[in-house]
Amino acid sequence: MSKIRAAITGVGGYVPDYVLTNNELEKMVETSDEWIVTRTGIRERRILKGENLGVSVMAIEAAKELLAKTQTDPKEIDAVIFATVTPDNIFPAASNLVANAIGAVNAFSYDMAAACSGFLFALHTGAAYIESGRCKKVVVIGGDRMSSIVDYTDRATCIIFGDGAACVLLEPTAEDDGLIDSVLRSDGSGFQYLHMKGGGSAMPATEETVANRYHYIHQEGSAVFKFAVTNMANVSEEIMRRNNLKGEDIAYLIAHQANKRIIDATAHRIGVPDEKVLMNIEKYGNTTAGTIPLLLWDFEKQLKKGDKIVFAAFGGGFTWGALYLKWTYNS
Repeated sequence: MSKIRAAITGVGGYVPDYVLTNNELEKMVETSDEWIVTRTGIRERRILKGENLGVSVMAIEAAKELLAKTQTDPKEIDAVIFATVTPDNIFPAASNLVANAIGAVNAFSYDMAAACSGFLFALHTGAAYIESGRCKKVVVIGGDRMSSIVDYTDRATCIIFGDGAACVLLEPTAEDDGLIDSVLRSDGSGFQYLHMKGGGSAMPATEETVANRYHYIHQEGSAVFKFAVTNMANVSEEIMRRNNLKGEDIAYLIAHQANKRIIDATAHRIGVPDEKVLMNIEKYGNTTAGTIPLLLWDFEKQLKKGDKIVFAAFGGGFTWGALYLKWTYNS
């Protein structure tokens, strides 16, 4: 009997209309378009504008597109897993709001917080439900409204992040495709370099925490860069070694879009040439859990059945990981 794997059978996505360019940021903080592009590869990012709009607004639109494209009855969805660090509320989960809005009345749903690695962690988890036979259709979402926790007076972070969400449908496959292997890691000692101090149970919101700007992202860029370059490349190399893959075997490297230099370093380490590295960082920036599914959304028509793909990510926590997947369909 063939091994049952989880296959991606469709992709949906959404980004807000408002474009925040580097030139506009030049008017907000001491920076320049040249400085930002040289160090990150980012030229613009999307920002969700409007009162009382959370990340679920984007995820709902992405999920609706996914259901329409795959002609999926929402009542057939068994689970919705939403990777995000910017849920609308501490509770209920943003995934609950999405499932309700799309009519997934028979699904259980929950959020997963693993920062920029969140989508890979959620994809791994969703695949386990499929492989076990407990679920037949799982929607995995990655998305963040990073503008809600970015300090636009802090030039170290405000140039990097944007808003967006995308999702995939996972279904069983008995063919030689789908999610084949994953390597996931975490290290809580990285807290000091990338975190948000306020808002959790250790430091609930007070006048003091707000005044001290503890409810915004804090990042020590050089330290995070060093950890990311090393660890994202390490797990990518490990997953290729475990599956007897070489650079020429890989159709595409789909890496978290945080910094072009980190992506380039990972590609160089595993021997994947530039033309096989998918990137959209220049127009979306870092959407945290949204970057990898947004890449799938942007490049879906380019992906072909049987393509061997390596996913890689690194994020706050620290969290990092790599997945090896064979693409299932032609668009």
